[in-house]
Amino acid sequence: MDDNMNAIKHDFLPPDLHRELQQMNFNGSVAVQARQTMEETHWLLSLADQYDYIKGVVGWLDLQSPDIEKQLDFLSGNPKLVAIRHLIQDEPDIDFMLKESFLNGISRLKQYDLTYDILVYPRHLKNAIKLVKRFPETTFVIDHIAKPRIRDQVLEPWKTYITEIAKHFNVYCKVSGMVTEADWDKWNPDTFAPYLDVIFDVFDPERIMIGSDWPVCTLAGGYKEVMNIVTGYIGCFSTREQSMILGGNALNAYRLEI
Repeated sequence: MDDNMNAIKHDFLPPDLHRELQQMNFNGSVAVQARQTMEETHWLLSLADQYDYIKGVVGWLDLQSPDIEKQLDFLSGNPKLVAIRHLIQDEPDIDFMLKESFLNGISRLKQYDLTYDILVYPRHLKNAIKLVKRFPETTFVIDHIAKPRIRDQVLEPWKTYITEIAKHFNVYCKVSGMVTEADWDKWNPDTFAPYLDVIFDVFDPERIMIGSDWPVCTLAGGYKEVMNIVTGYIGCFSTREQSMILGGNALNAYRLEI
């Protein structure tokens, strides 16, 4: 992290999160990995065991490992592990997610009832479409609406690809991480309307879930401020649709036990 990220160069722990959840009347959250180590996955799972408002963990393991099943056998003993994520956005190889070793790891997730979180930029979506096509029985969640170029107010080719991937009903979309893709100092809720319009047009309300990207979001806005972008947008939706977007879809996508 460079100097632009000084605001988050300190510890953020579950009690800090709990205060934010209470402000928004949420009774829980899913913790998502940031560092690609097994140690972090175990640490997140230990926090979930200590704090009941951490309902699940999206962890990391080496999906390319030849002993992937051994890793999954070990980790799947903890019911709080609900999904796996790899930082594909940081891989120098644009075709990383289509490597046979990686695909072999993805192919094992279904038998363990694990979802896969897709963390990519728009340039990766063409391959992400191939990925979700290949594994129609696996549940996928697109993180941060695939990070369109909000700062530059650019829709394409993101719009075309996100429209295509939404046709696959094993794919959910997490509406999160938008403020850090915008101008950190100059955004307002209207900044995101063109992107939210696309997401809510191509995904049905049963496959969209709210997310905070906390604490990273604090670089550009507070937890409540960021969450209100989505709650304000869906304010005219039916009570049932709002309930699904604000929690029900996460329960389904991650098979959470609460």
